[in-house]
Amino acid sequence: MAKKNAVPRVAMPEQEPQVRARNFLEVPTGYTVKMAQEEAARCLQCRKPGCVAGCPVEVDIPGFINLITEGDFTGAIRDLWGKNALPAVCGRVCPQEIQCEGLCIVGKKGEPVAVGNLERFCADWERENGTGELPPVQPSTGKKVAVVGSGPSGLTVAGDLIVKGHDVTILEAFHKPGGVLVYGIPEFRLPKAIVAQEVNFLERLGVKVECNAVVGRTVSIDELFEQGYDAVYVGVGAGLPRFMNIPGENYVGILSANEYLTRANLMKAYEFPKVDTPIPLGKKVVVLGAGNVAMDAARTAMRLGAEEVKIVYRRSRDEMPARVAEIHHAEEEGIELFLLTNPTKYLGNEKGRLTGMVCLQMELGEPDESGRRSPVPIEGSEFEIECDLCVVAVGSGANPLLTSETPDMQLNQWGYVIAEPETGKTTKRGVWAGGDIVTGAATVILAMGAGREAANSIDKFLELGW
Repeated sequence: MAKKNAVPRVAMPEQEPQVRARNFLEVPTGYTVKMAQEEAARCLQCRKPGCVAGCPVEVDIPGFINLITEGDFTGAIRDLWGKNALPAVCGRVCPQEIQCEGLCIVGKKGEPVAVGNLERFCADWERENGTGELPPVQPSTGKKVAVVGSGPSGLTVAGDLIVKGHDVTILEAFHKPGGVLVYGIPEFRLPKAIVAQEVNFLERLGVKVECNAVVGRTVSIDELFEQGYDAVYVGVGAGLPRFMNIPGENYVGILSANEYLTRANLMKAYEFPKVDTPIPLGKKVVVLGAGNVAMDAARTAMRLGAEEVKIVYRRSRDEMPARVAEIHHAEEEGIELFLLTNPTKYLGNEKGRLTGMVCLQMELGEPDESGRRSPVPIEGSEFEIECDLCVVAVGSGANPLLTSETPDMQLNQWGYVIAEPETGKTTKRGVWAGGDIVTGAATVILAMGAGREAANSIDKFLELGW
């Protein structure tokens, strides 16, 4: 009999690249029951599972995988819910390759167990076949918690605290809950119906969700306390657009990835004129940057009818921060990588519209403060790239709307909230913070991990005091 680590990993079926590059349907189509059980059978059920140590929310990975092998899919999803309120999301967008799967023992001599794919399978099976039965909720404590922002950290806090018996209200600035899960991640990676289902799960547990509530404008944190809330969690993300400040940046046809993806995702501009929100369309599109956001923007542009899409990045392939799978999918879909390339100037016509950009070729020098080798310009290497749309995806900053109105909540030099790493406590009594507004732009699961720690701390505060 073959050893488990010699059994090949079960690949999840996907749309063909040439087909999916022109539609917004989800790229991977999911495991069948047979596929899921075959993949689950590869797990060694380690006594000291490294995968759990690699998970920021400490999911019982061997436990739920074992239940899949036994055919107990209801038990598997309930095991997952014990640690993770958003399994359908995490199964799709978590960087498992550097977390749970990165520490999988099976992966030492072969391919790691597909933890993310199995997590997705459980959540999808429950959504399609489950009874809708909810996990138990403790009796009411009479305590009220306001969660500002409905991104992954806020949803985690809400899910953790509602089952502990606290009254939880999520206050979301946009017209739909989900935060970056709905405005930042495209439909083909994370369908909006999936996020809505996860939010609905929390609502059925008793969480109240108020949209169009801009804390810091329509109401302040102090006013929330006056309204009877006993604790406040701030999870407003890092959605402030960042540009490169190079000549020509005001030409028509240059926009931030934040705006581009929000229009395409949350506001469904890809369905214009069926929906009201339009989006700039380009035939020759350039995306600046090489993170997951850049990949999302480039792949969205292709689906919106671009004839060619280029990703321009000043470092080499090895330094690209996007997930390997996202880069692979982008290239399969015909997106070109212009590496070791840095734009120095935008070009435009007499009508003020973008027509191209001047770029310099780069070479890698010594490592910078991030540990990546710094790009150094090659003298005399200027060349032009023709484009009629440029999406800038070179990072984002701290959302200042709430923090600027809360002077007694201390910020660092970049405008992010200062919070205790172990608890999420801020310098303002009764206020916690976590996710991107504390760390800067990071992953969904790290934001959820911060939410878990903050929820535990809030629960202790509500019982014992600050």
